[in-house]
Amino acid sequence: MKVFLLVAGALVLLVAGMAAIGSLLPKRHVVTRSAVFGESPERLFELIVGKQDWRPDVRESQLVTEHDGRHFQLETLKRGVSILYEVQGARPPEVVQRRIATGSLPYGGTWTFVLEPVVGGTEVRITEDGEVYNPLFRFVSRFVIGPKATLDAYLIAMGKAVGEEAYPAD
Repeated sequence: MKVFLLVAGALVLLVAGMAAIGSLLPKRHVVTRSAVFGESPERLFELIVGKQDWRPDVRESQLVTEHDGRHFQLETLKRGVSILYEVQGARPPEVVQRRIATGSLPYGGTWTFVLEPVVGGTEVRITEDGEVYNPLFRFVSRFVIGPKATLDAYLIAMGKAVGEEAYPAD
């Protein structure tokens, strides 16, 4: 029984320590990653604003247009979470901004995609301007997952969708 109480106490202290450190971290962060693909900006733009079924972490994707002309992407991830994104500020085929429109998540913010023609293809640059509201999630995001992991996963999946290797960089 003593061993159980010691282990339980250590776990509580660990989680409390992670939450305390997370509460000292800033809620807001800005991270940019990019990759070059041998595809046209138009092709890559369509991937970004279209259904996201090409991403391995997405189980289902729907495009929704509201009566006032606003465009949304509803994604259900393989782990069961549904996230609604509003497509804002699109300027085909150069810029797209997606904003998390689901208010009940422990995080929020925007991803801005800039597609720039380069010799032999297109550079896709993604800037995440986000906030992590929950201190424990903030700790995990910063020290366990890493601030670049989600952007890198997106760029790598984009590469696979067009039959290429992606090498994300700052």
